[in-house]
Amino acid sequence: MHCPRPLLSLLVCLPLLLSFPVQADWQQHSWDVMGTRASISLWSEDDAAPLFQQLETEMERLNQLLSPWIDDSELARLNRQGHEAPQAISPEFYRLLEQSLHYYQLTGGAFDITFASAGHLYDYREGKAPRDRELEIAARHIGADRIELLADNQVKFRTSGTRIDLGGIAKGYAIDQGIALLKASGVEHAWLALGGDSYVLGDHRGRPWEVGIQHPRDQKKVAMRLPISNIAMSTSGDYQRYFIQEGRRIHHILSPQTGKSIDGLASVTVLANNSLDADALSTSVFVLGVEKGLALINRLADTSAIIIDRGGNVFYSDDLTTPQ
Repeated sequence: MHCPRPLLSLLVCLPLLLSFPVQADWQQHSWDVMGTRASISLWSEDDAAPLFQQLETEMERLNQLLSPWIDDSELARLNRQGHEAPQAISPEFYRLLEQSLHYYQLTGGAFDITFASAGHLYDYREGKAPRDRELEIAARHIGADRIELLADNQVKFRTSGTRIDLGGIAKGYAIDQGIALLKASGVEHAWLALGGDSYVLGDHRGRPWEVGIQHPRDQKKVAMRLPISNIAMSTSGDYQRYFIQEGRRIHHILSPQTGKSIDGLASVTVLANNSLDADALSTSVFVLGVEKGLALINRLADTSAIIIDRGGNVFYSDDLTTPQ
């Protein structure tokens, strides 16, 4: 078709131009939620801004449900009143508690959401740790067997000093919810990250995604890069929330026995089919240590782990060291 010139040309050709599809391209977005940074990169021929807003809305909904720092969240209310009488909670929150108790059993107590009974005594921003006597008292209330799941989505704590924190699975669950949203919207290639948790959907348009594991002692460096596709990845490290006190690194991954920071490891990365599992297992392996942690991972199907100890030594699960 030959278009007329100048202004008439613009008016005649404009409808034709508007009918052309938008050129597909990578689109990125990032925002703050759940106490960390979320980021998304996806391939789409449509404007992804509405989809980005849906992701923000969903993750903020979960934050309002599961944050221990929001007074009217379901989790905060349960922490305040759970020891007084059975508390009715949402089916979604109840399912997450069931998952948490599953991992408590699977890991022999290494994954324990009642670590918060002692964890709430730490102030990482101010660099303050509780005294030994305070921890000794608080640790008496740690143990997920103190959580009683009742009929009709009701929960009760067996001791008054018990508190919970779903920090070990909440971000992984949020990633899974986000990926489900992306799939429902027809997205086939994406990378969604929330703090140390991420999921790569599809590949990077013909080649694997290359996702880095942060160097645990230099935030500007990458310890190693992994070529991955269609898999969840979660890293737990002693560098994510910490302070130094009397030469000791005080971080947020606590022993369920003592309420004190776990020594020995610097970083644990777990690869699994979904982010909730990867999140829970990276925390669990950090608590268990190299030998017991790898023994756990090696028993699980479609699950891999990479451990970096404080000496810089790297350990791999069997599937990453045995030729396929």
